[in-house]
Amino acid sequence: MSLLVARNDGEHYGELVLYQLPKSKITYGPMQIEAQIDQNTEISKEFSLWNSSGSTYTRGNMFVIPIEDSLIYVEPVYIEASNSAIPEVKRVIVAYNDKIAYEPTLAEALASLFGKSDNQQQGPGVTPGTTDEPHELTQAELINLANEAFDNAQAAMQNGNWAKYGEYLTQLETYLNMLAQ
Repeated sequence: MSLLVARNDGEHYGELVLYQLPKSKITYGPMQIEAQIDQNTEISKEFSLWNSSGSTYTRGNMFVIPIEDSLIYVEPVYIEASNSAIPEVKRVIVAYNDKIAYEPTLAEALASLFGKSDNQQQGPGVTPGTTDEPHELTQAELINLANEAFDNAQAAMQNGNWAKYGEYLTQLETYLNMLAQ
């Protein structure tokens, strides 16, 4: 399986990047992940409940992010009350390998998927608002940084700022790679 993406950031705009995944490992594609989400009883039960209560749910664009020799999928779920025209992110679905997490925020979904320990992660990082001295980021810090990058990417997409959207997705990919280690 391979993933071909076009970059949309600054001077790299239009460049193609090919991610080749190992043939020896099963990697699910977006349609297979969507089917797994549809078959998840917890998720489908909640979607049915929302539809019957006068609200409307919408599954947002699925983010496909390369992590090491696999892919992680992130999909926001929006709910819109019948008396409101503004949808809000109600849940975030994260799928990685054979696991699916379905939580109110990306941070909680990542914690559910990768565990909640504060063990030190490999790779130096910089805590926002501090000096540039690198330190080992904890898992909780990585989850918070990934959540922030995801929120920023969503906001950039809504504003049509595709260069920033690409930058935030790159940040998200970096943090998720560090989490997967």
